[in-house]
Amino acid sequence: MKQKNVLAEFLKNKRVSAGLSQRDVADKLGYSTPQFISNWERGVSHPPINALKRLGELYKVSADDLFEVTLNATITEVTQDLRRKFATSKTR
Repeated sequence: MKQKNVLAEFLKNKRVSAGLSQRDVADKLGYSTPQFISNWERGVSHPPINALKRLGELYKVSADDLFEVTLNATITEVTQDLRRKFATSKTR
């Protein structure tokens, strides 16, 4: 069962709240296409740390809040991955 990606949802909500399009964000971060932003917001990939810091500025989110969301999302993803790996290794 796939759980929602908390960081992806957070990033999308904050972008929308800031009144920015994915294209706006891509342009401000120097990306050639908004696909990067879309991938982050769908949980397909994660923004690099330097982009996260800039996103915090763009979305007016404190570094502490962004750190907490990123940390919690990472812990959740690693936990899910380890559970899958342990479950798979039991059947071998």
